[in-house]
Amino acid sequence: MASALSALDLDFLARREEILEPALVPVFDERFLRSAVHYDEFVTRLALGVFRQTGLEAFTRAPATTAEIVERAGFVPERALAPLDWILRQLASHGIVERIEGDGSEAPARYRLAGPPPDLDPAEPEAAQKAIDPSWSVSYAIARVAAAGYPAFLRGEAAGEEILFSPERLGLWFEYFSNANGLYVVNNICGALCAEMRLPAGGGLRILEIGGGLGSGALALLERLEKSGRLGDVARYDFTEITPAFLRRGQRNLAARFGDAAFLQPGRLDMDKPFGEQGIEEGSVSLVYAVNTIHVARDLSFTLQEVRRALAPGGTVVISECIRPFPHQAVYAEMVFNLMETFRAPILDPRFRPNGGFLTPEQWTGALEANGFTDVRFVPDILTIRKKYPLFYATAAGATRA
Repeated sequence: MASALSALDLDFLARREEILEPALVPVFDERFLRSAVHYDEFVTRLALGVFRQTGLEAFTRAPATTAEIVERAGFVPERALAPLDWILRQLASHGIVERIEGDGSEAPARYRLAGPPPDLDPAEPEAAQKAIDPSWSVSYAIARVAAAGYPAFLRGEAAGEEILFSPERLGLWFEYFSNANGLYVVNNICGALCAEMRLPAGGGLRILEIGGGLGSGALALLERLEKSGRLGDVARYDFTEITPAFLRRGQRNLAARFGDAAFLQPGRLDMDKPFGEQGIEEGSVSLVYAVNTIHVARDLSFTLQEVRRALAPGGTVVISECIRPFPHQAVYAEMVFNLMETFRAPILDPRFRPNGGFLTPEQWTGALEANGFTDVRFVPDILTIRKKYPLFYATAAGATRA
């Protein structure tokens, strides 16, 4: 389980000027690719530790489905199915367990140990990461918190939200949702670039940001517009967030950079409720912008329809997300966020939301088109990139209100 760059990674580095927008070429450099490989290795080793701590070796010596393993281990099904399935898929991607596809399209996969599980120390990839880019360290700290809480979570002894968001851990999240975090900032950069490319020409623009968190996405977008000379085109920027502590911190971060700019309008917005009842007039918005937010909408269709209602005719939505390149592919960020019920258990739709958590490019396209949007395009072009670099998870989807 080496952490070296693969031949595909090296090919991506050599060709990235051909397949990335110029502004993204310096972002996805060798340091970032090596960081992604180290982090994937790190969370795999954490997942292996959870696998061993919870006695799952005994239940995977013979092929079994995730549901069967959950039952045999005595875990709580409604919370354990998605996280355990991720653990098994992640370990399968590294050859520790074997994934056996089911007979027929509806049959679930089964898993079994590929051999005696190795003894791997998570500290090794973490030390390698610190040597090349210590800005990722907070992502490692949060993954360790999640891994430590997994056994109690799977047994139903602790809620995921308690594990991740206890008061003493809020400081970690303030560091995580930051443009100083090398793992997180890439989604803000992609989203800001996509938004700049899709914004209508001219002034009087109203931007609505959903799930603005601590303001890092807003800062990335506003600074990009400032650099391109378009900040003056923004008449109003509705910076919204549902969590009061995040909203207050985000408002302070924006004020520290832009002072008391008249266009900034902070406020609370719940994307799972009608926007009109929360002060967003129908047809009033030029751009709806969301970074790593809409994938946790309880009902994706409802939220996208509310976004469409808020937009003026021809308005744009930009959704910057951690993407699942291919169906069933495990994504390293899922180790943490699978602990959250809003992440793992939304309302499902077989057309475009067959699972909780992250979606594929095809699923995002299907969701947007089914809910009144056209001209769906990705920045960067994840459909091309995923063929060469399967650990590339950052993209922004832009679409126009039909």
